[in-house]
Amino acid sequence: MLVSTAVDPDLRLLESWRAGDGRAGQDLFARHFADIYRFFEYKVGADADDLAQRTFMACVDARDRFRGGSSFRTYLFAIARNQLYSFLRRLPRAEHVDFEHTSIADLVPSLTSQLGRARDIERLRLALATLPAEQQLLLELHYWHELDAEALGEVFEAAPGTIRVRLLRARRALRARMEQVDVDRLGSASSSEPGSASQDSLLSALSQPEPELGGEP
Repeated sequence: MLVSTAVDPDLRLLESWRAGDGRAGQDLFARHFADIYRFFEYKVGADADDLAQRTFMACVDARDRFRGGSSFRTYLFAIARNQLYSFLRRLPRAEHVDFEHTSIADLVPSLTSQLGRARDIERLRLALATLPAEQQLLLELHYWHELDAEALGEVFEAAPGTIRVRLLRARRALRARMEQVDVDRLGSASSSEPGSASQDSLLSALSQPEPELGGEP
């Protein structure tokens, strides 16, 4: 059964694109790029952007062959699946792999650790955003912008000893928030976010045991 343009607004954009409206094609891709990128992100890591681009290029090549038997979104995911399998079959010893019985982790041995780190970073970012603003800024300035306790004291108008105690409390609060985070709520990282070294620094600090608080401020 054909899907009508009234049911799937993407089809109206597709029809306009086929008729020569380049802006309609750009709008169509903009609506779905995040979903397609996320489809690849936790499967191939750093190659996700390239495969997302390949998916949309394949869609350009095949746009006139789509007959509307499914939603355009479903059609895109079918192309993405084919692009993923083509990519995996180009890996060493994977040319004749049977995807009914072989996992992606079997083909990409480093994938498990990559995925674990990616999820930790996503959990960290979302948890940071839920902290009180003062705690968030304190942690980011210390771990991402490398301000020491003395410099932070100038920013927050507090003694370095007080800053160290606040950092300890902020790390404890961040650990608690990270345990409650649903990583599916967070999308892909933007280019304006801090680099991986900064994130690793904070993640490493959170993995260390903390001293007991006394009567400090």
